[in-house]
Amino acid sequence: MTSDTGARECFVYITLPGATEFVTAGRFVLEPDRAGLPVGRFVYGRSYLERAQAVPIDPVELKLGGTTCRTTALEGVFGALRDAGPDYWGRRLIEKYAGKPRLGELDYLLNAPDDRAGALGFGLGPEPPAPRRRFNKTLNLEKLLRIADSIIADEEVRQGPEADQVEDLMLIGTSMGGARPKAVVEDDDGLWVAKFNRPDDKWNHARAEHAMLVLARACGIRSAESRIITVGERDVLLVKRFDREKTKGGYVRARMISGLTLLRAEETHRRRERWSYVLMAEELRRISAEPKQDAAELFRRMCFNALISNIDDHPRNHAVIAKGDDWKLSPAYDLTPSMPVSVERRDLAMTCGDAGRYANAENLLSQSARFFLRREEAERLIAVMEDRIVAIWHETARRQGVSEKDCETIKAAFVYPGFRLRREEPAR
Repeated sequence: MTSDTGARECFVYITLPGATEFVTAGRFVLEPDRAGLPVGRFVYGRSYLERAQAVPIDPVELKLGGTTCRTTALEGVFGALRDAGPDYWGRRLIEKYAGKPRLGELDYLLNAPDDRAGALGFGLGPEPPAPRRRFNKTLNLEKLLRIADSIIADEEVRQGPEADQVEDLMLIGTSMGGARPKAVVEDDDGLWVAKFNRPDDKWNHARAEHAMLVLARACGIRSAESRIITVGERDVLLVKRFDREKTKGGYVRARMISGLTLLRAEETHRRRERWSYVLMAEELRRISAEPKQDAAELFRRMCFNALISNIDDHPRNHAVIAKGDDWKLSPAYDLTPSMPVSVERRDLAMTCGDAGRYANAENLLSQSARFFLRREEAERLIAVMEDRIVAIWHETARRQGVSEKDCETIKAAFVYPGFRLRREEPAR
């Protein structure tokens, strides 16, 4: 375990399209400027640029070329590199394993497991190390659940014969967002992100999220494949890794960056002026191989989130992927209903129209042209989706094993009264 918070540079590895082994893409340096603020610099290696199959790490900041790229955002870590690092839950595990409450940004990158999101890897040597190719098996989930419960409770978990248990749970891939306990597991079909319920959950989040992924597909949205398994008496949601493809020679990886990176946005709520579906649609116009299809798909997801009160739709819960040369919007993931108190106004995490983040039909329509949609086309799309959700959300949830009690708990999330509330015209 590398736990030296003074780490200042590392090599960045990548698996090229169709390949299963890492090659060295370049070198990343993180150091303070004269004012003591972190500055990140990345340069592609000459040998990488000479490869005929070389691809850029991302289509935003780290484009192919021999010049040095520089950033002061995100504590000096380029968005595409940060996306390949651990999320909140993964950072907790690394800190627990290191025995320190806070590490340097490079330490999180270097100590995240091999199976991080996307196609990148990090190390201290100019040549990529041999991949470990070790994954948790679905049969180990009962053990992983016990460890996750201990970490949530902030209990000591590195004593006695179970000294390797945190390392076991650290075989985890980032899902671009979320603080819920999770791990990567493998079965005969490939790799899955296993998402665990928390002991303090007010409803069965695993089954509810699975139901929302199914409901999204019923509304014409491309959502990630998922299923529920029961371990002991606990339900676990398995979400298929869409950035991995199992082959005879190993796993082929897709490059992947979050919506946060695509938007060139900061992560904190205090600086989220670029957290915007409208701006994301504009960025998709620039980088997507199918901009019209992806922009329309993003509009459907924005409307779906408004209709199920998914107010945790922040930019890390959106992503674009590239299995070959071309980038496109990833399948939808992390779709969860929330229970805000207000029945008149609910806000999404990102701007969705002229009235800001207001999850309201009129507001969603106000910028529909930016998503390549005519006004009447967008109106019809929203009306059809609204009717469909009203008609089938309860049946869909029950079919996916959500209890009647939990359905009663979450029912106010769906098509809340303020969704069709009309703004009063000012008096003349």
